[in-house]
Amino acid sequence: MYAVVNSGGKQYRTQPGDTLRVEKLPGEVGTPVTFDVLMYSDGETVRIGKPLLENATVHGHIVEQAKSPKVLVFKFKRRKGYRRRMGHRQPFSAVKIDRIEI
Repeated sequence: MYAVVNSGGKQYRTQPGDTLRVEKLPGEVGTPVTFDVLMYSDGETVRIGKPLLENATVHGHIVEQAKSPKVLVFKFKRRKGYRRRMGHRQPFSAVKIDRIEI
């Protein structure tokens, strides 16, 4: 059994017991989170929403609030002496999926 959910403009395939790293969600560690379901499959049948499935939700809780590893951004223009180096760490929330309700 799996479901496809939308969070932060991205789609994720989830199963009970999975841990997702999604864009930062408000709340502390342990806060319950619910997602709307775009698609659901139980192995035999597949149900697709238009755009969401009615009466279908994915329940989970926040396990971690952190930042991803640093990504270096380097801007350079040749022959002009222009160089800029910046780093970026994107915040994320790790969500543990508890159950899928249909």
